[in-house]
Amino acid sequence: MAIVLMPLPNRDFDPTETGVPWRVLRQHHHRIVFATPDGGPANADPRTMTGEGLGLFAPFMKADRNGRAAYDEMIRTDEFQHPIAYEEIRPESLDALILPGGHAPGMRPYLESARLQAVVADLFAHGRPIAAICHGVLIVARARRADGKSVLYGRKTTALPKIMELAGWLLTCLYLGDYFRTYPTPVEDEVRASLAAQADFIRGPIGIRRDSPRDPGAGFTVRDGNYLSARWPGDAHRFASDFAAMLA
Repeated sequence: MAIVLMPLPNRDFDPTETGVPWRVLRQHHHRIVFATPDGGPANADPRTMTGEGLGLFAPFMKADRNGRAAYDEMIRTDEFQHPIAYEEIRPESLDALILPGGHAPGMRPYLESARLQAVVADLFAHGRPIAAICHGVLIVARARRADGKSVLYGRKTTALPKIMELAGWLLTCLYLGDYFRTYPTPVEDEVRASLAAQADFIRGPIGIRRDSPRDPGAGFTVRDGNYLSARWPGDAHRFASDFAAMLA
């Protein structure tokens, strides 16, 4: 059994990118430790759960049945309801780390946490397995080695593709503003800037088909040694299965 840290913001994280990995890792008898900025229970982005305000695009942009079911199961557990605070994280007590994503404004304290970036750098230095999906890859890209370079420098990775991020924004910006634009710089551009070579960013196939428990192969991941990355909620089952295989 591995002890896996899953840090979250207080609000606005993606339910599929948390619930599906939690369910898969638990099925493999791993223990998930949740952490939030203040040690209080976290809340997913409500719009991603219900589709409210997404109009005609709601079926494609909100969490699907598998993601919602996994999230509903996860939030009823004692470990989710009683997270630790970021400052209580002790990297030496962890076997692995998983970093979910999300795009709404409440994600910023998580994505910009110096404490989480330091934890990532420590775990990378000690060769512990780390997995990041969607915006979660930004935390890894922002974590620094002793030489000042990103821990992703010299590594291969994927993340939320710019074409998908900008498409979501363009389809909704007239009535949701920058809801789909967490930062002016797209995720892909910031991650690329942290790499040793542009070819180290692997975008993967572009489409809106999501994977599922029965078809994890529809998802896409990139593995480089002890580091695993994925792009969006549609990769969550493949992402979780591949990370469970790494831990095994």
